[in-house]
This record gives sequence, C-alpha cells and structure tokens, in this order.
Amino acid sequence: MKGPRTTSALTCDQLVPYLWPCIKYVQGKGALTESCCKGVQGLNAMAKNTQDRQAVCNCLKKAAASDSGLKPKLVSSIPGKCRVSIPYSISSSTNCSKVK
Repeated sequence: MKGPRTTSALTCDQLVPYLWPCIKYVQGKGALTESCCKGVQGLNAMAKNTQDRQAVCNCLKKAAASDSGLKPKLVSSIPGKCRVSIPYSISSSTNCSKVK
C-alpha cells in the first residue's frame, strides 16, 4: 500500500538562506566559500523526493535566468566544486519536469 502523496514543501524563499553564501562567488566577486558549499549540501539533503528536487530545480532555473549579475558558468560549477551530486545542470534551459 502506498502512503499519501506528498506535495513539495520547498519554496524559493526557503532556498535563499542556503544559497546566500554563494552570491559573491556566482557574481564573480569572491571565492567559493565553505559556507556556500555547506548551504548547497544542506539544500541537496532537504530535497528528498521528486517534487522537492523539481521545486529546487525550478528556483535555481529562475535565478539563472534572471538578470541579476549571476555568471552562468560559475553557478553551474558549484555542485562539482562542492562535491554535491544533483541530477540536472543549473541552467536557464534545464527542463525541471524531467528531474526525478
């Protein structure tokens, strides 16, 4: 018997505290910090199901597409540099509906 279907509890507003330590790095104004990596690792640990992973993907996609001074190559480099495995690339062209 399957349990009740859960909906994603993660919102973009909830992601900000995890990603804020990365802002100077992704703008090209600072180094990648341990606090950035810890935030990314914590965020990845929170995304336990498909809906959460898709919600995180959509928030990251929206941030990557915004004209906020973020450098796409630096944004997409964070998971590898922080040793976090995510099932998609962080890009404005990522199809988050395919994230499992």
